[in-house]
Amino acid sequence: MSAKTDSSHSDAEASNSPVLARKPRFALFLATAAGLGYLPKAPGAWGSLAGIAIYALTQIYFPLDVIRSVRVGSAGRALWIPWTAVPIAILIAVVGVWASGRVARFLNNDDPQIAVIDEVSGQHLTYLLSLTLLNWKYLLLGFILFRVFDIWKPFPARQAESLPGGWGIMTDDWIAAIYAAIGLWIARFAGL
Repeated sequence: MSAKTDSSHSDAEASNSPVLARKPRFALFLATAAGLGYLPKAPGAWGSLAGIAIYALTQIYFPLDVIRSVRVGSAGRALWIPWTAVPIAILIAVVGVWASGRVARFLNNDDPQIAVIDEVSGQHLTYLLSLTLLNWKYLLLGFILFRVFDIWKPFPARQAESLPGGWGIMTDDWIAAIYAAIGLWIARFAGL
């Protein structure tokens, strides 16, 4: 091989290298939940805490318990869900699929540890599905349950990881959120 051939071969490899590709800064910002994914210890837990913060802010500005106190009962909850919590959950989910997919392609990693938008989405969804009020006991229990199911990945969460791109990154956390929400409902019915 001549020096010229060697040079063109290495240039072709460099252009395909994810390190030398254009860095998707906005996708990284979103996928890492504004940089939380870069924290060295337990980035997934920090992502979950961001999900709690988003849900808490939703409750502060659009409280579910105020709607309940108006005595509209389930009709009030039915209005609260589509007008506040569901649009936020959908926005986080759509942004998460796009951003985590871009970051995964850029880093050439199916599920990069720095992408924690899936934990943000899953934790938020845990509280949404269980209609959790701003009660520190339920918020803490929801955090613990979600983290356990996210790490354990019961069926079909582990299988969902094989979905392509951002779908695989996000879907397993949505399944963990469903399990955690069921746990919260059980805790509530048990009087905890």
